[in-house]
Amino acid sequence: MRIAMFGSGGVGGYFGARLAAAGHDVQFIARGAHLAAMRERGLRVESALGNVDVPRPQAHADAAEIGAVDFVVFAVKLADVASAAERLQPLLGQRTRVLFFQNGVEAPEIVARVIGAKHVLPGVAYIATAIAEPGVVRHTGTMQRLQVGAAAEPFVDACKGAGINIEQVDDIDRARWEKFVFLEALSGVTTLARAPVGVCRADPELRATLEAAMSEAGRVGRKRGVKLPDDFVAERLKFVDGLHADMRTSMQHDLEAGKPLEAPWLCGAVVRMSAEAGLAAPVNRTIYAALKPYLHGSARAAH
Repeated sequence: MRIAMFGSGGVGGYFGARLAAAGHDVQFIARGAHLAAMRERGLRVESALGNVDVPRPQAHADAAEIGAVDFVVFAVKLADVASAAERLQPLLGQRTRVLFFQNGVEAPEIVARVIGAKHVLPGVAYIATAIAEPGVVRHTGTMQRLQVGAAAEPFVDACKGAGINIEQVDDIDRARWEKFVFLEALSGVTTLARAPVGVCRADPELRATLEAAMSEAGRVGRKRGVKLPDDFVAERLKFVDGLHADMRTSMQHDLEAGKPLEAPWLCGAVVRMSAEAGLAAPVNRTIYAALKPYLHGSARAAH
């Protein structure tokens, strides 16, 4: 099967490397120093589940160099969604499906307006990864889980054969919001506190902030018709308690590296969607306000 990883950072690099190591034709789209390192030294994944080395990855700067594929894993940063959607066309055949494993809940709809809904398959990823250095993706802990809906059976089979934990779910929209409620709150609190998950869940005030942020996101999700159970926030907190204590969210990694933040599409999206629904979201509004000075990246963010 032919698969393109549109974005080869933490998520695209990890899952793409495992699929390539399993023998699939994986095309990596990357940029900058990461692309140069992949071309020169290959792609390496460091993981407690087993390291993976792809000595000669098929790495590209432009989708036009690749041609049509069976599946595209769309894994760019949320700020790049609209511009990246315009560059997808060379990868699309009649039956090509584009899978979304990003943070946030709005990317599939944005891309569908550009390439057509028939190509779009929303998905969910649970994994803690980051580019440790150009050409190297580091996986923290052992959690690695994908969720997809219907029409992705060949991709599911490929992932299972590559040792990737993947499942098909009946209600992919609910699964997306389950991830969003958890992730937007956890990323906001860890980034605001400049502290890993273990610190944030153990501190009473930070834990209360995390719970309140989740509650606001869950409330707006239900208002938009998503079927989230009443005990959902409590269940998500239990999930947080099971995460690796040293886990840092991708937005926290970006802050510490002085890179632009995805906050407008995470805690900021909760604020925006809540206002549209006539709801208040004071905790997410406060988190978003505190992160606004760093939205476009800042060297002083690391201190």
